[in-house]
Order: sequence, then structure tokens, then C-alpha cells
Amino acid sequence: MTERQENRLTVERLRRHVEAGDIDTIVAGFPDHYGRLMGKRFDAAFFAEVAADAGTHACDYLLTTDIDMEPVPGYAFANWDLGYGDFHLAPDLRTLRTATWLDRTAVVLCDVETNDHEPIEVAPRTLLRRQTERLADQGLHARAGSELEYYLFCDSYREAAAKGYEELEPFGWYREDYNILQGTREEVYNAAVRRHLSGSGIPVETSKGEWGRGQHEMNIRYAEVGEMADRHTIMKLAMKEIADAGDMSVTFMAKPFTGQAGSSCHIHISVWRGNDNLFGDDSSGAFGGFVAGLLRRIPEITVLLAPTINSYKRFEDGSWAPTRLAWSTDNRTAALRVVGSGRSRRVECRIPGADCNPYLAYAGLLAAGIEGMADGLPLPDEFTGDLYHAGDVMRLPATLHDGTERFAGSEFARAAFGEAAHDHYRHFFHTEVEAFNSAVTDWERLRYFERI
Repeated sequence: MTERQENRLTVERLRRHVEAGDIDTIVAGFPDHYGRLMGKRFDAAFFAEVAADAGTHACDYLLTTDIDMEPVPGYAFANWDLGYGDFHLAPDLRTLRTATWLDRTAVVLCDVETNDHEPIEVAPRTLLRRQTERLADQGLHARAGSELEYYLFCDSYREAAAKGYEELEPFGWYREDYNILQGTREEVYNAAVRRHLSGSGIPVETSKGEWGRGQHEMNIRYAEVGEMADRHTIMKLAMKEIADAGDMSVTFMAKPFTGQAGSSCHIHISVWRGNDNLFGDDSSGAFGGFVAGLLRRIPEITVLLAPTINSYKRFEDGSWAPTRLAWSTDNRTAALRVVGSGRSRRVECRIPGADCNPYLAYAGLLAAGIEGMADGLPLPDEFTGDLYHAGDVMRLPATLHDGTERFAGSEFARAAFGEAAHDHYRHFFHTEVEAFNSAVTDWERLRYFERI
């Protein structure tokens, strides 16, 4: 891989960039419940001299807030009775890279630790690492890729907010799936994203038009699963910031508009021993056990793949999003689509929307697949045909409430993620459901204001 594609920084290389005046700011962040990066900006010289080794601190309420940054009661991890103290942020220097879309800036992701430098079990990055460690104990590792879809608008984020996110102008005005002409119109944004991601150590494969008006997909190169979650998170932040700088807006809502296609995050995943893809050879039993594990446990962990109220609006028959749980070879009506052969054979989970937190989504899929392999589960029969019309196949949970109840009652999830993390995220999803249930929506006013 070329230096331009990789463009990672060591602390020593960072020092040279600081001395040359090429970098003066370090963004140090960690993913919260929603997958957003939270953190601080450092003077680059101070970071290189002190914080790269010593780390920093942040208020522990950041893992107990809602999306509006309101502290939510009921968490055991942090609350008013405990005084909302600090936790430690330990920079993971393997993630240090230039952020070419920002002026003289680099970015680094951090692990969230106690002040005694023990991993905090409820932190999303820790949840994923625990599953990769389980694989490593067996001499295995997972590789994965995220295919992220999004809608692009001519309105800036400020303009979109002022409009109440209504009557926005999409960049495309007809369906543009694979359409090169429509894609060319959006190159002012998508080309910039490809260049900046590739120049910041996140190698891009392709971008393409999607089924909606102004909808596109960005595909980055697959990697070890932890590295891919990091790439996904930085990519999403970069795409928002690039749009913001260009007075445009991009949304990763799973279903931003009634009657339009939803935005997915199809996840491709495979399990390896060294350089051998175990999914490429059915004789190992790894492929069958992993897929069977997904089929058995996805109903209990759907909230890790579909974490918002809006996520479930995407699950519509005939919409390119899955509605029923089965596996099938190269079949886009299936929740689990098997693609590739030999070293490239993998499972594409089509359930997650673009709103997923990649650390939670990957952790959930690995936990289910690991159990299936450990139990030697037999692979169920492959489904062939149109799953949208398969009335005898189990449907995915229909709402966040349904998914949360299944997660809350799951002994599998409690064992896989630990009691503290299970209780923490059960409360997080319950809080999201309760917030929606207490809100009065535009739909209600339009339907009932006059006519009821």
C-alpha cells in the first residue's frame, strides 16, 4: 500500500510535521453510544510531547447522555449521585493519521478507561474488542467491510435546520442507481470525499449512485474488524465535515423520507486463521456455524444493528432492505446474503442502516457468529426465491420497542457482553423508546389537528 493511501503517523513523524508547520492540531475522540466522535482538540506540539503518552480526561456523563447531550438518569455507570466524574482517554496511536479535509490537522481515536487504566466495559470500542479477543483466543480473526449509503442535499446543515429538515433540495432529481450522469453532478462532493479519505489512511474502493434521489454509496477497503469500525467512524465524521465546509448537508438516517429508499450499511464479514479465509472452505464448519449463529441470535441483537426509532422504518417489503431472517446466495431479498468464493467468500448482513454504530454492530454479529461456531450449529437450508413473499420465514423485529424487549430478555446478550454492558445498553435503548413515545410528531398534527 502506498504512503498516500496509508498516510498513518507515528509520534516521531508527527513531531517532524509539527516542526515543519504542517500540523498544528490533533483531534482526539472516542465513539459514544450513537457512534459519534466526542473528545478534544489538542495543540499538536503538546500532544506529541505529553498527551500521546499520558492521555487526557473527559466527563463520564458522555456515556450516559441522549443525543441532545442531556444526562439521562438510571445508569449505574455514571449519575448525579456519583458526581459525574472523569474517565481517562488513552490515545490509540495506531489510529493516528492526517485529516486532510481539515487544515493542518491530524486525528486519533482513544480508548475509554478508568483512572486506573482499566477498560470501561460499556464503551463501544471496548465491546468490540472483547469479541475480537474471544476470536484471538482461538487463533482466529475477523475481517469486515462497511458499505455506507447516504443522501446529499444542496442545503447547508444550518439551512436544513432552519427549514425543520423539510423541503430540502437533493443533489439528484431522479433515481440514480449506478447512473454515471447523476453521479457526475455530485462529484463536487463525492470526489472530495474519496480524495480526503484516501489521503487520510482510509483507502477507498468505489462510490456509486444509489436508488434514491441524491443517494450515494461510499465503499472503503475491507480490513480487520476493529480497524474497519475505526475507518467507518472517521469516514462518517469526515463526510459530514466536508459537506458542512461546502455548504451542503449529508444524512445517514436509515429512512429520511417516506416513499424513498432507506440508507443501509451493509456489513461484509468473514473469519480467518492467519491468511486463510475459513468461510472459503465448508469443511471447517466455520461458515455454517457462523451463519447459523447469526440466524439464531439476530432477533435478540437487532437493536445493535438497528439502534434508532427510524431504523425500523427502513424494513419494508420490496424496498431493497430485508424484512425476514434467512440466508441465501447472492440474493438481495435476504437478510444474510452470501457473496464471493474462496478467499473472498463472506456474509453480507443487510440489516444495519446507515445510522448504526459500527462498534456495536460488529460486536453483535461477532458474538452471535462465535457462539454458532463454538456450538457447532448446522447450517439451515438456504432460501431461494423472493423472501419478501415468504410468509413462513421469521420477520425481523418491527420496532425499536420490540427489538429492545428482545435484547433486554436475552441471556445470550447478557453473557456475551457482560452484565454491566447489557444493563447499560438495555437502559439506553429503553430511553430512546420512551423519548419517542412522549414526543408529538408532525404526522400526528397533520392527521389530527383539524379533522379529529
